[in-house]
Amino acid sequence: MKSKLLALLFLAGSAAFAGPRIFFGVGVGYPAPVAVYAPPPPPPVAYGYVPVAPGPGYSWVSGYYYPVGPRYVWRPGYWARPPYARARWFGPRYYGGRYYRGYWRR
Repeated sequence: MKSKLLALLFLAGSAAFAGPRIFFGVGVGYPAPVAVYAPPPPPPVAYGYVPVAPGPGYSWVSGYYYPVGPRYVWRPGYWARPPYARARWFGPRYYGGRYYRGYWRR
C-alpha cells in the first residue's frame, strides 16, 4: 500500500512539472539602483622615511590606506619587485566616492 501511495505521489508531482508552461506577466524594466555604502575618504597619507632598497630591480610602493568594512586601514610602504620589465606602480586613490586599487603598469 505504501509503495502504491509513493508511486502515486511521485507521478502526480512529476505530472505537475511536465505539462506545458504558459507565463503571463507584465514586462519589468531594470531594477531600481541599490544604494551602496561608500565610506568617507581616507585620511591624508603620511610621508616618512624610505629605507634603502634590498637590491637592484626593486621599486618602492609607498604606504596607503585601503578600505576594510566601514573604515580604512594603513598599509605601510614596502619594496617590491615589479611583475614585468619597466613596470611602474600607480598607488590607490579615492575619487568620486569610490576607491580604486593600486596597480602595476608600463
